[in-house]
Amino acid sequence: MIVYVEVEFQIPDAHSLKEKRAVLQRMITRTKQKFNVSVAEIDHQNVWQRTRIALVCVSSSRASADREINNALHFLQSNPAWEQLEVLRDYF
Repeated sequence: MIVYVEVEFQIPDAHSLKEKRAVLQRMITRTKQKFNVSVAEIDHQNVWQRTRIALVCVSSSRASADREINNALHFLQSNPAWEQLEVLRDYF
């Protein structure tokens, strides 16, 4: 089972691409280290205060893949530096 999630965040305190990338890279690195997911920024690379990231988890069962993705999403949502705008989820 493959679970694919896109999450869009707004980073209101970022006033440059450098500030945005500092927040984004820290969260991407920590998410990869803590959870069994792949993570990448997929949109808004040149926009200061927005980002869209994709998370993918591959597992033998839908329940375990969902659990891992949900834990990663909860971790990402807990960051006070950004606000979640949208979540899209798909299963393959």
